[in-house]
Amino acid sequence: MTQELLPGAPHLARRDADLWLDGVRLADLATEFGTPLYAYSRSAMREAAAAYQRALAGRPHLLCYAMKANSSLAVLKTFADLGLGFDIVSAGELARVIAAGGDPAKVVFSGVGKRPDEMRTALQAGVHCFNVESAAELETLSAVASSMGKTAAISLRVNPDVDAQTHPYISTGLKGNKFGVAHDEARAVYRRAASLPGIHVAGIDCHIGSQITTVAPYLDALDRLLDLVEQVEADGIPIAHLDMGGGLGITYTDETPPAADLLVGQLLARIDARGHGHRTVLMEPGRSLVGNAGVLLTEALVLKPGRVDDGGKNFCIVDAAMNDMVRPAMYEAWLAIVPCHQRAEPPLTWDVVGPVCESGDWLGRDRALAVQTGDVLAVLSAGAYGMAMASNYNTRPRAAEVMVDNGRATLIRRRETVADLFRDELIPG
Repeated sequence: MTQELLPGAPHLARRDADLWLDGVRLADLATEFGTPLYAYSRSAMREAAAAYQRALAGRPHLLCYAMKANSSLAVLKTFADLGLGFDIVSAGELARVIAAGGDPAKVVFSGVGKRPDEMRTALQAGVHCFNVESAAELETLSAVASSMGKTAAISLRVNPDVDAQTHPYISTGLKGNKFGVAHDEARAVYRRAASLPGIHVAGIDCHIGSQITTVAPYLDALDRLLDLVEQVEADGIPIAHLDMGGGLGITYTDETPPAADLLVGQLLARIDARGHGHRTVLMEPGRSLVGNAGVLLTEALVLKPGRVDDGGKNFCIVDAAMNDMVRPAMYEAWLAIVPCHQRAEPPLTWDVVGPVCESGDWLGRDRALAVQTGDVLAVLSAGAYGMAMASNYNTRPRAAEVMVDNGRATLIRRRETVADLFRDELIPG
């Protein structure tokens, strides 16, 4: 019997008692590669990208993967092979794109704090566009490009002051956020951009947040963006592309975000209805391409039952920690946690925690699990902002990663060793 565990993750299912990912039993991966371990379904990533590509087919567009969600080279190569571009926020991410075989001409460079040396690197590589986030950045980019004898294509990232109804830490489109140029200042900044040497105005950009589960905030932001486009073009400054950013949510528990093709279809319909259908459309999905494609495997090290008479908690201490998956500690993210082999006995309620010396080191609270020491648990929906945000806190080596593709698992990142962690440190004499 096959049972799908999570809507939106058809490549993850339970067959009888065992959990499988894209034709591979997860318990076998833990045995072969050890834990903690990230495992990703390549097929799931391809299918997620295909939903966007289908919806954008037939009109000029550039679909860029927001690689901050997961920047492992094998993941980038998967999307590069599909013809996607990349949304980057650092010169280091650009280097990863190139190392994975991505095309710099399909790269958009976002981020609020680009250094002049990063601008030079991106200009030399020939990136598609800079998403400029402040008037000061615009002046710096003009000076850098002019000094190199180059022209930087730019769009302004406009902050539309639209509430995406998501966690405050991942909201980016409100006036209180650090991102973008304020909507009521953007027209003047566009006029300045058009006058600067080394700058070519190419488009307009907007990104309002992450893990968005309804279409309405996107449509609100789009309307504000199109209002501004009409004003800017009235000033004699043509706008060739509309960049709607990313931020589409995924299912972690009971969320029901719109399908990617439904979202894109509604955005395109609004663009067409307002007479802007001739413009190139850019989108920069991240989490929605990789989030439900990945799991984090971890072994139960210690079971620490609480005392029933004083209301104590039961703790299941595992070998993955906040350094491996920081999202629960950082913004109380909820991730499903399930056993890789389902036991027959009734479950108990456990807090699943790691061995790091912090009370904030937890992966899930109050989870019903039938678990014994040595069992392997799977943290679901872990493909986005897991490995990409991992650290070496407590001098803990980062996890290994594997890519699963139709029944075959391939190691894509070796597990770090403790020696790796201080290889570059120096002790003064």
